[in-house]
Amino acid sequence: MSPNGSDRSSRRPMRRKLPQVLAAGLVLATATGCTYKDFPRLGMPTPVTDEAPRILSLWQGSWAAALATGVLVWGLIIWSVIFHRRSRTKVEVPAQTRYNMPIEALYTIVPFIIIAVLFYFTARDESAILKTSKKPDHVVNVVGFQWSWAFNYLEDVDGDKSSSNSNINSSALSAIPDKWKKSVPAGADGVYDVGTPGQRNPQTGNPGPTLWLPKGETVQFLLTSRDVIHSFWVVPFLMKQDVIPGRTNVFEVTPNKEGTFMGKCAELCGVDHSRMLFNVKVVSPERYREHLKDLAKKGQTGYLPSGIKQTDHARNAETKNQ
Repeated sequence: MSPNGSDRSSRRPMRRKLPQVLAAGLVLATATGCTYKDFPRLGMPTPVTDEAPRILSLWQGSWAAALATGVLVWGLIIWSVIFHRRSRTKVEVPAQTRYNMPIEALYTIVPFIIIAVLFYFTARDESAILKTSKKPDHVVNVVGFQWSWAFNYLEDVDGDKSSSNSNINSSALSAIPDKWKKSVPAGADGVYDVGTPGQRNPQTGNPGPTLWLPKGETVQFLLTSRDVIHSFWVVPFLMKQDVIPGRTNVFEVTPNKEGTFMGKCAELCGVDHSRMLFNVKVVSPERYREHLKDLAKKGQTGYLPSGIKQTDHARNAETKNQ
C-alpha cells in the first residue's frame, strides 16, 4: 500500500470518532443541571452578601483574561499546524529561526503585563474585602476545633448598654488581641453556641451547628482555633479565611439575603476534617435578637474558650558571642 493510502486510512477512524467526542462534550455541557442564568457566574453560587459581588467580578474577569489568552495561544497553534504543514510547503525540514529578538521580547513582556494586571485587580479587591470597620453592628468569635465549631456572640443581649463589658476581658477570650475587642458593642454580656459533627439543622437537615446572622447589618468575624489550622468557608459568601491557632484573623460581611446556607472547613485538619460542617442562617434583625435571648434562656451566657493565646512574632533566638 502506498504511503498516501496509509495516511488516508489512518485518518478515517479519527473522523468517525470526532462526532462521538463532540456529542460527549455537548452532554457534559448540558447535563450539569445549570440554567442559562447560572452560566455568567462560571460555577460560583449566588452571592448572599454585599461584599461577594466584588469577588464574583474578579472571578469572571480572571476567566475572561484566561479565555482571551487561551484563544490567542490556540489560534497560533492552529495557524502553525495549517500553514506550516508538510503537505502544503513540500519541505521536509522548514527553515529554522533563531534569536528573533522582537519575538523573544514579545513573549517575555506580554506575560509580565498579564501578571501585573491580574495582581493589580487582585490586590485592589483583597484590600476592599478585608477592610474592617471600627464599630460594626455585630461581632462574632468563630472558634474552630477538632471536629466542629463554636460561636461566641459578643453582643449586648439584655439591651443594657451601661452594663459592664467584664466578660470581654475574661480568660475565655484571652486568645483575641485587645485591638479587636475595641469593636465589641458597649455592654456586651454575650452568649454562645457550640456544635458537634452529628448535630443537624432542624429546618434543612444539613449536618453541623448553625450560626445565626442578621440581614442587612454588618457582622465582624474574629476567627480563632483551639488546636490546628482550620478554614472558615461559607460557600455563598464566595470567600474563606484560615482559622489559625495563636492568631486572630478578621473579616466583615453584610448579609443581604435570608435563608440557610452551608459552610465547611476548607483546610485539611485531621481524620474527621470532612465532618467539620456548619450552617449559616440569615434572618431579620428582630429574629436574630430573639435567638440571642433564647440562648440566654438556655443558660448559654458568657463565652466558650476561644483558643490558644496569641504569641509575639518570632525572634532570632541566637545569642551573639562577645
